[in-house]
Amino acid sequence: MAIDKERRRVIQALVAGAIGLAAKPAVAPKEGGPPTPPAPPAKGLVARGRREGLLTVEGVPDAAKLEDALGKAVARATGEKGPVEGMRKLFRPSDVVGIKLNCIAGKGLSPDPKLAGLLAQWLVAAGVPARNVVLWERTDRELSKAGYTIERGGSGVRCFGTNDDYEKTPREWGPSASCFARVLVEEFTALINVGVLKDHGLSGVSVSLKNWYGAIHNPNKHHDDGCNPYIAHLAASPLIRDKVRLTVIDAMAPQCHGGPGRQPRWSWPYNAVLASTDPVAIDAVGASLIEARRKEVGLDSLAKEKREPRYIATAANLGLGEADLARIRVEDV
Repeated sequence: MAIDKERRRVIQALVAGAIGLAAKPAVAPKEGGPPTPPAPPAKGLVARGRREGLLTVEGVPDAAKLEDALGKAVARATGEKGPVEGMRKLFRPSDVVGIKLNCIAGKGLSPDPKLAGLLAQWLVAAGVPARNVVLWERTDRELSKAGYTIERGGSGVRCFGTNDDYEKTPREWGPSASCFARVLVEEFTALINVGVLKDHGLSGVSVSLKNWYGAIHNPNKHHDDGCNPYIAHLAASPLIRDKVRLTVIDAMAPQCHGGPGRQPRWSWPYNAVLASTDPVAIDAVGASLIEARRKEVGLDSLAKEKREPRYIATAANLGLGEADLARIRVEDV
């Protein structure tokens, strides 16, 4: 079967630390966008796959444990029996899917390539053409530093940076305006947000929602007042809000202080991945995990340091998801 061959090819690429690229998508976005997918599960659900020894002492994910933990988390988040069925529920063969990564901190504090590769593999198995799946970040350099391989040929899953290829004219979004990455505007019909669980010196935490700063040309202009309300309003822009189907967080070795750059002193082995169709809930849960770890190691709370992640409540007020931890269900799988 062609799909089985493609799945084997993706797995082989993972072993080599690379994902194949293709120059153009197999299917261009249609006028008016793709068909609306079935409604995802109710908001407020975060699935957590946690496994002892998920991250080895060498800092490399155990492949079998990662596939089990991530697969079950994606399945639970989508309300399906497995990750391929979950992808089939959220995406269509006509979709061009951008998997947005957060690689600014390099190896050790970026989504692991094996995690991103599994998501790509399941999308292909669900019927999305391989070259319609794109691992994507701001620059090739950031991707390379995080362990991803940039290739610009072949017919497989693509992987590349925006590299300053933005719209020429800024468009307004809430309190500001930016030029968005052209690939987001012109190619992607659907998105998966793949972040990493870490502290941030201004916004308090960087989990999923702040990852969209990597989709615009002027993120440096939006860090005042703890990045609030900018993070929330950017995520609420139609170019992002209408395309995001799934959020996945690498929480294998989170960092509770000193972010967004990598500070190994403040990382700890949490050995987990998180998945949700509610980006606000996953940020709220992530922030609570950061706060708990800070208390455990004797650090002040984010609120005491005057960098509580207030953007999470703002995002909830914009209708992006659930921010109240009392109303969020964290389900271990």
